[in-house]
Amino acid sequence: MRMASKQIVVGMMLAVVLRASDAYPPPRFNDPERVQKLESALPEIDRIFEAYARDKKIPGMVWGVVIDGRLERVGTFGVRDLASEEPVTASTAFRIASMTKSFTALAILKLRDEGKLSLEDPVSKWIPEFAQMELPTRDTPPLRLRQLMSHSAGFPEDNPWGDQQLSATDAQLDEWLKKGIPFSTPPSTRYEYSNYAFGLLGRVVTRAAHMPYEQYMRQEILAKLGMTQTTYEFSSVPLASRAIGYRLRPDGTYSEEPPLPHGVFGSMGGLLTTANDMGRYVAFHLSAWPARDDVDNGPVNRASVREMAHLWTPSQLKAGRVNGVLTASESGYGFGLRVSSDCRFEHIVAHGGGLPGFGSSMTWLPDYGVGLFAMATLTYAGPAEPISKAFDALLRTGGLRKRELPPTELQTRMREHIWNLWNHWDDAEVKKIASMNLLLDAPAEQRQTEIRKLKEEVGECSAAGPVMPENWLRGQFNLSCTKGTVGVFFTMAPTMPPKVQHLAFQRLSEAAARMEAPTGAAAGVSCSQ
Repeated sequence: MRMASKQIVVGMMLAVVLRASDAYPPPRFNDPERVQKLESALPEIDRIFEAYARDKKIPGMVWGVVIDGRLERVGTFGVRDLASEEPVTASTAFRIASMTKSFTALAILKLRDEGKLSLEDPVSKWIPEFAQMELPTRDTPPLRLRQLMSHSAGFPEDNPWGDQQLSATDAQLDEWLKKGIPFSTPPSTRYEYSNYAFGLLGRVVTRAAHMPYEQYMRQEILAKLGMTQTTYEFSSVPLASRAIGYRLRPDGTYSEEPPLPHGVFGSMGGLLTTANDMGRYVAFHLSAWPARDDVDNGPVNRASVREMAHLWTPSQLKAGRVNGVLTASESGYGFGLRVSSDCRFEHIVAHGGGLPGFGSSMTWLPDYGVGLFAMATLTYAGPAEPISKAFDALLRTGGLRKRELPPTELQTRMREHIWNLWNHWDDAEVKKIASMNLLLDAPAEQRQTEIRKLKEEVGECSAAGPVMPENWLRGQFNLSCTKGTVGVFFTMAPTMPPKVQHLAFQRLSEAAARMEAPTGAAAGVSCSQ
């Protein structure tokens, strides 16, 4: 009876430890010279963007690099206006087109967090015309706001048409809705980019917020982010600060694109902003990572910002070789943002924008604390290519590395138990840490034999290195031995207190090698040749 009571007390103590703040420590950057290394790439990044602007014959362009919430660099090229030849500056306002969609998604999530709507609401709750809209099949359920947010509503791709709808009026939208919307795919079956969907979300914001969409955006999003130079009205930007959009003619000359006025489709692509303000916007998104206990004082909850950057609707998987190098990428859409991974980075968040006269792009790496953006005054000159090359330049510095989880107190304690078992197997020690399956999967005799054979190969092991966590309940540590290195991988079970459900020992080819996670565990991104 006393033994049972003791086990209960130990379990309660472990549970208390897991509830403590040090049980779930956020990942952190460990290189004290990280920022200086990243900054060393800024001159090369400037050259990358300048070469792109010259190659594409862009009249004017601006770009920015954000590191740890700070706009570290603003670079410019060319002029904001060919007639005046005034240079582009960090305060020059560019139209950012579809990058606006992420702002609209922020507004929807803010309203959701305030209990004013649900992403599971039928669209017809906010736009009654949808109640009478003919759906493509009899088994199609009512469309939800979530589908509008993630480009999965089944509406047709509409970039050529959508670009010209910024100035549409409420009366025009009413008329379109009365006639219905054709479908190109069954809803929720595949990705299909829809400007129309985000135009409709603007109306949802207006009705859920009980104020015009533009007013809500200014008051609840832009002002609270300090984006004072950002607007939906082209005419409200002072002439001296306004970037003029151009189209390049086949003969090499430029024609000025007339600015599109603001209307009900502004929610899908109407914003104008500056490099200074875009720096604040990218920094805000990056500030949502990692999940942590700090006070959450943004205009939208950090968790909701992270929700935007989850891949909700897959779109494509690509693989091939470029200049003999294997490349692969998976991409899709979150809420107002594109989400992808490639051979370099596991989580890439981005969006581009294109309208007559303008092209723009923004990309950030949440796990690395770094983002880039660029805006240009040439029709559809989306500068995603130089942004990708800029990330390559940052990689070459050695400073572009992910945050790393520190080992938890529980993981370190488990390492000590396992190290004791390696040195001297003891059934009582095993019972302290093993979940009910561990010795059923591999009996004690089998594990002792495994350890004994490894010891014969690697000789005396002098030290157990620190735990290298994969997450809060899974990790590896390495044993330094006279004839090599042994890796020890362990995973804890979903019980309270957590105990070891998987334990593996393996001789490593290199002292710093990482072992393969067990089946079912998350795998990182890697591309082998």
